[in-house]
Amino acid sequence: MSFLRKYEIMILLTEEFNDSELKTWVFNYAKNLRKFSVCDISVISRGKHNLAYSIDDKVKGNYIQLNFSSMPKYINNFAHILKMDSHVLRFLVFNKQIVTNKKLVQNAPNES
Repeated sequence: MSFLRKYEIMILLTEEFNDSELKTWVFNYAKNLRKFSVCDISVISRGKHNLAYSIDDKVKGNYIQLNFSSMPKYINNFAHILKMDSHVLRFLVFNKQIVTNKKLVQNAPNES
């Protein structure tokens, strides 16, 4: 039985992208996710914001949120791709929940 987990990745990109370039960048990364057997992909652009502190001499950045379901073994591959991209300032991966055959697996409380 294969376990899928729901993930959320927040990505902070450099501010150098205009709207069409940002959409192209996100589309290419969503395509890369598909190569790793990812499903239920949703992309939310959180906009361009000032950073609390400069990162690599950048003071503004584009925030992108990716939500998807995947097997855990593929997350490190995608994280490695993000690390190698010069436009990515920071990213954070959140594990949302476990899904088995598209059904939520809930942990039963321990009865003592």
